[in-house]
Amino acid sequence: RAFSNKIIALQRQGRATTFGSLAGQEATAVGLAAPLQPQDWLTTSYRELVSLIVKGLPLPTLIYAFRGFTPEHYPGENHCLPIQIVIGTQMLHAVGLAMAAKISGDKAVAVGVCGDGATSEGDFNEALNFAGVFQAPVVLVVQNNGWAISVPRHKQSAAPTLAARGAGFGVPSVLVDGNDILAVYAVMQQAVERARAGQGPTLVETLTYRIGAHTTADDPTRYRSPEEVEAWRAKDPLTRFKRFLVSRDMLDEEQDRQLIAAVEEEINEAVRVAEAMPPMAPDSFFDYTSASLSPRLQEQRADLLHYVEPGQGE
Repeated sequence: RAFSNKIIALQRQGRATTFGSLAGQEATAVGLAAPLQPQDWLTTSYRELVSLIVKGLPLPTLIYAFRGFTPEHYPGENHCLPIQIVIGTQMLHAVGLAMAAKISGDKAVAVGVCGDGATSEGDFNEALNFAGVFQAPVVLVVQNNGWAISVPRHKQSAAPTLAARGAGFGVPSVLVDGNDILAVYAVMQQAVERARAGQGPTLVETLTYRIGAHTTADDPTRYRSPEEVEAWRAKDPLTRFKRFLVSRDMLDEEQDRQLIAAVEEEINEAVRVAEAMPPMAPDSFFDYTSASLSPRLQEQRADLLHYVEPGQGE
């Protein structure tokens, strides 16, 4: 939550790009990544930043990304692919990574995460179909937060749940309370170990809610009622988990204050590091397209350089 609030503040100051808050969805984001091992892969949308942090991606790397840049070696760093903006595409990436692991004999598992809106995309359904047919060691997670920008869940699918979509592809599915971090962790741990044991894919739907705006370019008051938001705010996963820890004498108010202060300082230091990092070269993303550039890609690279720096690339 603190990281999300900080990036929003930076965006308002012109120091970060458009940002999609994850407020209200932290339990799912943490719980889905916590069971993963270092060799496992994670592919996400713009909403699962906490998942990337849990997987081990350094804070400055994420902040640098929201300055509009992709750091060197991002794909290989902690086995997290760059944040995907194109809706649903990362689900195919997860299945591809899982199949690569299966073919090579690795014990790696891939997890792909998307929102409820992505389930209407062809990429999502293709990923499910391929995973089911070839028994890919993958877990496909749908964060159902009730809204695909301004489109409500009931206009995405007539199915009673999004998890029910798995049956049509022969993929076992689970519906879980996405605001219960322990429930999400338990479901994901079982699904990940099932995939690792060669028992195939799992589709997981987490029921949660986006408390804030879709992005910093959105006004949710135009399509959601205050009553709906407040009803879900009362189910805030952070408040819920804090009550759990306090009730078991695992956290008190002073420890909570110290933790918040330490996290905020860690984030502020990460911002200082990220803002000191030099901008990436405009053509550097070509370095990650293939082992060697095709003549067509070489031509495109030269065209880009000529466009951004006239006289270059000739």
